[in-house]
Amino acid sequence: MVKKIMLLCLFAALSLMVAGCQEKPQPDDRLQDYVDLWNKGKFDRMFSDFINASSKDTYTKEDFVTRYTDIYKDLEVKDVKISFEKPEKEVDWDNESKAGFPMTISFKTLAGDVSYEKDVTMTKEKKDDDENWFVNWDPSFILPDMEKGDKIGVESISAKRGEILDRNQQPLATNGEAFELGIVPKEFNENDLSKLSSLLDVSPEQIKSKLDASWVKPDYFVPIKKIALKERPLALEVIELDGLYSKRVPAREYPYGEATAHLTGYIGKINAEKLEKLKDKGYTAQSLLGVSGSEQVYEDQLRGKDGQRIYLKKPDSEDTVTVAEQPVQDGENITLTIDAEMQKKIYTQMKDEPGTATALNPQTGEALALVSTPAYDPNEFVLGISSEKYQKLTDNPKKPLRNRFPLTYSPGSTMKGITASVGLRSGKLDPAKIYDIKGKTWKKDESWGNYKVVRVFDNESRVDLESALKFSDNIYFARVGLEMGADAFIAGLKDFGFEEEIPMSYPIYESQVSNDGSISKEVQLADSAFGQGEVLMSIVHLASAYGGIINDGNMMEPRLLMDEEPKVWKKDLLTKKQADMMKTNLRKVVSEGIAGKASVDGKAIAGKTGTAEIKSEQGTTGTENGLFVSYDQNDPTMVLAMLLENVQDKGGSTHTVQVAKKFYDTWK
Repeated sequence: MVKKIMLLCLFAALSLMVAGCQEKPQPDDRLQDYVDLWNKGKFDRMFSDFINASSKDTYTKEDFVTRYTDIYKDLEVKDVKISFEKPEKEVDWDNESKAGFPMTISFKTLAGDVSYEKDVTMTKEKKDDDENWFVNWDPSFILPDMEKGDKIGVESISAKRGEILDRNQQPLATNGEAFELGIVPKEFNENDLSKLSSLLDVSPEQIKSKLDASWVKPDYFVPIKKIALKERPLALEVIELDGLYSKRVPAREYPYGEATAHLTGYIGKINAEKLEKLKDKGYTAQSLLGVSGSEQVYEDQLRGKDGQRIYLKKPDSEDTVTVAEQPVQDGENITLTIDAEMQKKIYTQMKDEPGTATALNPQTGEALALVSTPAYDPNEFVLGISSEKYQKLTDNPKKPLRNRFPLTYSPGSTMKGITASVGLRSGKLDPAKIYDIKGKTWKKDESWGNYKVVRVFDNESRVDLESALKFSDNIYFARVGLEMGADAFIAGLKDFGFEEEIPMSYPIYESQVSNDGSISKEVQLADSAFGQGEVLMSIVHLASAYGGIINDGNMMEPRLLMDEEPKVWKKDLLTKKQADMMKTNLRKVVSEGIAGKASVDGKAIAGKTGTAEIKSEQGTTGTENGLFVSYDQNDPTMVLAMLLENVQDKGGSTHTVQVAKKFYDTWK
């Protein structure tokens, strides 16, 4: 029993000694724990375990926790970093009742970075018989200069989207206005619903759904549809109905409409999928962005950055205190190399049928026109196209929503100018060599089976390069291709930019030699040499390739932005002598040969026609695309490549020649 008492006494003594040796809580350690919780967003524990009694008397837990949470969420606060400076000299805190530390608070918000200094005071208090240090808190810990009763405001200043201009500063996409037509429900006569639906081409169901939206009140203006300012007579007719009103609102405008539709594209509201990808770039659910065309390709330059300001509104003052501010940054204007009036004239001649055209300056590579027909009115998409009208565009067999100028097509006989150039450069084509060709068909030998190369004219039996180009002789070029060999032919095409990315800021599909990049059969080589087989080119590349011939063997990079420097893409494709010979022959194609209908008074039109047959096998019928690459030798600053689809019943490539002639007739 005595031993037990002695052991108990010894244990008690040891406990007192351990207790005596324990360090008392230090304010800097407590503040560090508080800061760690703050950095982690643990607001509930911050209030419960670290806020002093005086602060809790003034501010409720809801004031603290809910306000922190809501403000940080609404202001998109992230990357919170809090730190404080500990005293340089050791302090005997046992004899102190208060402790002060300079604190730095920083974080990112939707309006930019916030960083400020704050002196924090710690007070020594007893809680549950334990003495500890607690933070003396007020709202300025949340935001600088914030006091109880302050309201937080966020002001947004919309950035202007950059405009798209042509080379002559004509607007292709501009920030304009539109009429927004809407209903004030308490004044609207539902008997006019059918008439309104007919006037605005909006279904009654769509109008009713807008009026039934949860936010709508009887005296609110409910937007129904936007229309272009040029439709002012329609706006006047609509607002004659009871409860219908009109107001001007900002809207993107495309002055050249359908003529530049595929080039400019249009803007629209961001969808959920794109928002998920772009939210870190400042896009919101209300953002507009480029949906297609140049609006999409040059989105980063065109889009601005909205200005944002976070401010405090004091209870008894009209003045505000700025917490953070991000100045508005308007988007950049971009100037395209396009000549809008040239684009419009080319489009006007082509618009009734599917096709595409590119006009380039062969000396600089500048794209003067990029046309795709038929097209749509991008203004309708921006203002809100009806589902019925959109469905009509989708169902149209001519595919007006398809942008054709970036796509690749069989070049047909326009390939012969490239094949000739490849042969001349490689030394495997003697332009003076005469081929004795009889009849309209030819095959190398019986190993070709039933396959034969067919030519259009059989009036020539002694064929050289000049006559082969003038009369587009398939047999001549098939034989040239075979004598050149697949390796030399493919190497030459690669020198012309086949099988590589087109160096243009606007994405264009690569041109191909074949589906797998090789040519393993003689028949395929023969076909490819005169533009059939599996050879595919975009209209942009076709214009560039002929630009290389016109520009004395130097092919320029095609470019669309005026501020891009001209660059040679492929050099020394031909010698000056060879290029001059090719240009002479291209002129004779029009003056003496197959493209005589391209002749224009006062102009020396030169070029090469092409008919691309699209069919499953020889001997069957199919569709045809007609091509014509041309330029005026009196003014060789523009080469025009044009392709029209489904010309089999219109005269083949001659039809394309005639459409191109109409452009030349009307162009200066």
